[in-house]
Amino acid sequence: MRGRALIAAALALIAGATPAAAERLVSSLSSHHVLITPSFTGTELVLFGVVEADRASAARRGGYEIVATVSGPRETIVVRRKERVLGIWVNADSRTFVQVPSYLAVLSTKPVDDIASVDVLRRLQIGLRRTLLPQQIGPDTADVVREDPFRTSFLRLKQSRELYVEEPDAVTFITSAMYRANIPVPAAVPVGNYEVDLKLFADGALIARGGEAFEIRKFGFEQFLASSAVNNGVLYGFATAGMALLTGWIASVVFRRD
Repeated sequence: MRGRALIAAALALIAGATPAAAERLVSSLSSHHVLITPSFTGTELVLFGVVEADRASAARRGGYEIVATVSGPRETIVVRRKERVLGIWVNADSRTFVQVPSYLAVLSTKPVDDIASVDVLRRLQIGLRRTLLPQQIGPDTADVVREDPFRTSFLRLKQSRELYVEEPDAVTFITSAMYRANIPVPAAVPVGNYEVDLKLFADGALIARGGEAFEIRKFGFEQFLASSAVNNGVLYGFATAGMALLTGWIASVVFRRD
């Protein structure tokens, strides 16, 4: 009995020495579905929520910082480098990026480098520069140094299409515990499922995590065309060829010169 009592007392001391999570993130989105129609030119989703703290927890002197990372469906894409040969631009080399996010947005309350140490940011893969972008290099698949020209070009191309964004000050605290952010959804956004990974920091340390999800899908005639191309490829091909022939015949009749 005495031995059991000593064990129980030791466990109680260990439990008391282990800090419990004092805060948690509660969040939601203005919509969990984005419909792409023929007139779709882009939109924004509103992310909002609160930081719930235990009654017994003391107020954070430095306040809170939040990083929201939004990632889209994975894709494999080839980046090619062109060279000018005899006055003609030709493909000289290429690199395949394997299962990388088709869309990536890093939204934060301030520049991520000011939120936590470099080691913490690297371990949590926070920011475009620290996100793993595996490449097929011979028989191996791995990420490379951040200054790799193919990696740099890949990020530049994605950013030019507004598919990769990093926006400091995009997350704002309305009150000391209530926050909101706008998630940009560009016109060229891929369809599929999206994840929102929320990280709460205080004094440079990660203290809580949360998450949300939403779906982007085509609607109306575009959805009909996409479904037909996938589910009835042969018929879709014949229909496309027939439409092209019909359009050409109508144009020849309209612009025919007698």
